[in-house]
Amino acid sequence: FDAIETQMAETGVAIAAARAELVRLLAAMIDRLPGAGPFPQADIGLSGALESEVGTSAAVDVEERFRQALAEGRDRDRAAGRTLDGPHRSDLVVRHRPKAMPAELCSTGEQKALLVGMVLSHARLTGEMSGMTPILLLDEIAAHLDAGRRTALFSILEELNCQAFMTGTDAALFSSLKGRAQFLTVDH
Repeated sequence: FDAIETQMAETGVAIAAARAELVRLLAAMIDRLPGAGPFPQADIGLSGALESEVGTSAAVDVEERFRQALAEGRDRDRAAGRTLDGPHRSDLVVRHRPKAMPAELCSTGEQKALLVGMVLSHARLTGEMSGMTPILLLDEIAAHLDAGRRTALFSILEELNCQAFMTGTDAALFSSLKGRAQFLTVDH
C-alpha cells in the first residue's frame, strides 16, 4: 500500500495546488469586473485540509503528511469502503459579495445569478490565458433567468465574442437573439 499512498499523496497535493491556483486566478478576474450588474460578484475560496496547507507549506511536506494520514487511516478507510481524506472532500465556498452572505443562504435566483457570473468570469479568464475565445455550453440557461438577466447574459456573450451553444425547450426565451444567432431544432 505504501506505493499507492505515495502516488495518491503526490497526485492529491497536485490537484489541491491546481485548484487553489484556479480559485486565485478566478477571484482576481471577478475583482476586475464591475461590481454592479445582473450577475453579482462572488467571493470564492476552498475548504479543504490539503488546500489550506498547500499555500503555507512546501508541497513535498504536504505530500508526506498526507501520505502518513492515508497510511494511518487504512483501517478506517477499509471499513468505510472509501478514502475519507483527500482532495475529493474539499468544497468550493461561495459568498454573495454585495450581500456578504454565504451562497447557500441566498435565494435560488440569487444562487443562479452567482453561478452564471462565475461561469462568465471563468470564460473571460480562459480566453485571456489561452488567447482563444472559449466555447460555452449553457444548458437550459434562459429558463433559469428573468428577462433582465437573460438580456444581460446575451449581451455579455456577444461582448465575449465566444461561441455559445444554449439549449432550451422554450424558443420564446431566445426570441431577442433572432438575426444574431443560429437556431436549431431537434426533434425526436
